[in-house]
Amino acid sequence: MKPLSLIYLIKVFLGVLTAVICLLLGVNNLFTAVALGLMIYMVSDRLLKQIFIEKVDKLSTVTKTGIGIYILTWIFFWILIFTFLNPGPIQS
Repeated sequence: MKPLSLIYLIKVFLGVLTAVICLLLGVNNLFTAVALGLMIYMVSDRLLKQIFIEKVDKLSTVTKTGIGIYILTWIFFWILIFTFLNPGPIQS
């Protein structure tokens, strides 16, 4: 698998992991959620740069690759799992 494809796939899984962490911590404030998401992204970015330092031409490529899918996956799964765990009132 190519390095950029692997980085992209890792960031998809990180988005899901971030959503699960937000739910486990009971985050219900947007500011806290964004701070947690940024913190996880920044830590993972540093780790990925160390892992792929010799496999990419620029280190900024690691940061830019998959940032959109990380955010979309995180928000999608956070909302999806939250909705399943907290169903609204049933109308009859």
